[in-house]
Amino acid sequence: MSSARAAGGPAPYDPYAFEPFAVTVDLAVLTVRGGALHVLLIRRGQEPYAGAWALPGGFVLPRESAETAARRELAEETGLAPELVAALHLEQLRTYSEPDRDPRMRVVSVAFTALVPDMPEPAAEGGGDADRARWVPVGEVAEPAFDHALILADARERVGSKLEYTCLATAFCPPEFTLGELQAVYETVWGTTLDRPNFRRKVLATPGFVEAVPGAARLTGGRGKPAALYRAGPATTLHPPLLRPSEGPSL
Repeated sequence: MSSARAAGGPAPYDPYAFEPFAVTVDLAVLTVRGGALHVLLIRRGQEPYAGAWALPGGFVLPRESAETAARRELAEETGLAPELVAALHLEQLRTYSEPDRDPRMRVVSVAFTALVPDMPEPAAEGGGDADRARWVPVGEVAEPAFDHALILADARERVGSKLEYTCLATAFCPPEFTLGELQAVYETVWGTTLDRPNFRRKVLATPGFVEAVPGAARLTGGRGKPAALYRAGPATTLHPPLLRPSEGPSL
């Protein structure tokens, strides 16, 4: 009997009593390009799922944190500049731990997401276990590798919620924008059509959300009068929140 057991202490820990498993990271990086919501994907260059599209990601090394691994893998697999990747605001999304989510072994993944404006093109050729990286419209993503369809769906829900409670949408507009351009960002991310008068009323009633540009206007097509221009206001959060419609065109 060990001295610890004799003294009433805990039994010695046996690390070999448990089946080993790996920890990975996956990243759902989203942006708005050409009026559509896009996600950054890599094409896998090796098995499993060789040739399939997937979210960037990979294994966490023994001496690094999950977030450090996420930034390293994103830079390696997409060729995005390390300084750009280091500056991204990554938000931890969820932990995915279904036993059979990876055919190689038991793998638990920590997923991160980000909705970022003005993202550049990735490198033509990927690195690591990726042979290519590109931006893909979310609506065109079909059967990605592993459980990445679920991660992407969860990420889209998370960033949709961020638009309800923060002023993030203005970052996807020009420095001076119309309320129609701001509404288009919400419709793109939320995947729904909003009622224009209601949207305008709620935006203008939210303190600090937008500020009018005195005397500025822009023709937006048709024969109507030029639309007034606005810029982002000083607020960072929305009070009250701008909630998504529960069903059908509304707001």
